[in-house]
Amino acid sequence: MSQVLERTVLFADLRGSTSLYETLGNARATEVVTQSVSLLAQVVRACDGIVVKTLGDGLMAVFSDTDWAVRAADDMHDSLARIVAGNAAGLHPALAGRFPALKLQVALATGEVIEVAGDLFGDAVNVAARLLDHAGDNETLATGPVLERLPPIERARFRNMDRMQLRGRVEPVVVHLLEAPRFGDTVATQYGELVPTAEPEAIRLVWMNLNRVFAGPRLPVVLGRSPQATYCIDDSRVSRSHARIDWHGGTFQLTDLSYNGTYVRFNNDEEMLSLRRGTCTLHGSGVIALGAPLSDTLAACVRFEVIRIADTEPQQATDV
Repeated sequence: MSQVLERTVLFADLRGSTSLYETLGNARATEVVTQSVSLLAQVVRACDGIVVKTLGDGLMAVFSDTDWAVRAADDMHDSLARIVAGNAAGLHPALAGRFPALKLQVALATGEVIEVAGDLFGDAVNVAARLLDHAGDNETLATGPVLERLPPIERARFRNMDRMQLRGRVEPVVVHLLEAPRFGDTVATQYGELVPTAEPEAIRLVWMNLNRVFAGPRLPVVLGRSPQATYCIDDSRVSRSHARIDWHGGTFQLTDLSYNGTYVRFNNDEEMLSLRRGTCTLHGSGVIALGAPLSDTLAACVRFEVIRIADTEPQQATDV
């Protein structure tokens, strides 16, 4: 018999296992992945959650207490970091340097779910599953209703990422990124008081005739094929939500969200960066290729330039 419940749904996914198999071989890589997923499940149970099912390199869990769901996300990231470090330390020195660290993405959504024969269905399940596609390496994303059920000290740990268009949904969803240390900790420095984060610079994106400048409340920027993307690129090899540009820690961060990859080359630099669910810092100017490397003449290439906001504002003329 089915029943309707108000719950917080958590999806967690390990990325990087393909490189793990190439480096360690099938037997050892399977052991590491199995051990890692088992550890994630232990974290869920320790945080009073229920593992609904495992999903290859990840799992789906449900929590009656939203605060505990956020704690589970924290503990998952912490525990995986330790297990990756431990496995790398146990390798031969020649392999340890090539050990591909597993990355964890977590997504949280709160709402009504329907339980049928031990499985869960409903909008919160669908939203959490789709939101996972937008999470970068070692990130936790959460919807607005998740924050509404948290105490103020926990809500303050999240940064508003504005609205995102999720696959299969007509209306965009307000998304928040978990980024501050838990328990209200602040980073202490030998220089005393923390210096406030500088006002964001701006970033100019140019693709064909689409020339736009983004800064402040217009960030983050989602680049993708979807008409609801912040910066829409109508190209078949570009994913609906292909990449995301955030202002974080005083820099612009580009995160690949796609399956075909994102490629970056800075001006005056011959090397090309290849992002596969990875992140890099954007500085100066250069080119971002979506879905195909820059060597492909048909690749959708977006030129970018990091600029000072003052340079984009009209300046009052002065007499000489």
